[in-house]
Amino acid sequence: MKFSIVITTYNRLTLLQRAIDTALAQTRHCEVVVVDDCSSDGTQAYLQKRCELLANVGDKRLIYHRNSTNLGHSKSVNAGVELATGDWIKPLDDDDYLAPNCIEVMESAIALRPQAVICSCQAAQVDANGVEISRTRQTGPGKAFYIPQEDIHYGMLLELVPFGTPVQVAFKRSAFLKTGGWDSSLDANFDDIDSWIKIAQFGDAIFINECLSYRTLWSGAYNQKFSLQKRLDTNILIKEKIYSHVHEKHQEDIPKLQDIRNYVKLHWSLVSLKQGKLFDATKMSFPASLSPVAWKLLKEVTRSRQHTHQQSFMQKLILIQDEK
Repeated sequence: MKFSIVITTYNRLTLLQRAIDTALAQTRHCEVVVVDDCSSDGTQAYLQKRCELLANVGDKRLIYHRNSTNLGHSKSVNAGVELATGDWIKPLDDDDYLAPNCIEVMESAIALRPQAVICSCQAAQVDANGVEISRTRQTGPGKAFYIPQEDIHYGMLLELVPFGTPVQVAFKRSAFLKTGGWDSSLDANFDDIDSWIKIAQFGDAIFINECLSYRTLWSGAYNQKFSLQKRLDTNILIKEKIYSHVHEKHQEDIPKLQDIRNYVKLHWSLVSLKQGKLFDATKMSFPASLSPVAWKLLKEVTRSRQHTHQQSFMQKLILIQDEK
């Protein structure tokens, strides 16, 4: 098994340096592909020099590609995966970074479940200074567990399978290529989740209950440029895609699609309310707030996030036992 780390960047040289440092410092050495989306801040000169210095000491792990024009985040990810030679891809945004043992731990877990096509770990969410704010939750039993393919989309629909953002995820390159890559029409707005949906058609999912990555929460994050209404609309589109992929064994157990749409509207209305946007919250919540089923779904999702081992129709099978 061979891993490639694919880093996408645009005009964030200082942050990019940290991402590259942690990629090259992995305890399991791997290829590091950096895709520069036509930056104008000195990124090109820095990468060319760094590649040269590494090559001079016989280290050819770092590969640099520069887009001739600014193509956007999704197309840059696709370009990086095309260039990579690894069997598995670890995507990494330039403002995020990895624990030293990230690739080693993922490799070990994946080796135990060769049917897997996607893997996710816990992440620490940090501020611009690297201070931890919070940590994504443990989502199942053991040190690592897997979910069979036929259960994944059912779990995603009901928020029981939180793959998370790219810094948490790795995927099998061959499965990614079968999907056609990231959808540029969703650029930086659920384009990652859309990809997880498509990749999960081709095999099982592994979840590692260990913090192996760091996600930076700051005002410069790409998804901050979208309005809450735009994020709501795209979230509904994503739920509709997931709904169409739910395995036949779960068809009798899933809510109606309109109830799912109403649940999503309630969720984003509460997000708006927390941000003090009363008008937006009211607009988003009507007529969804009149749906008892939507409120029930919201309550169940909230409860599932608080109880890691909540019973459901979805299998979570231990891959690596907890150490006693």
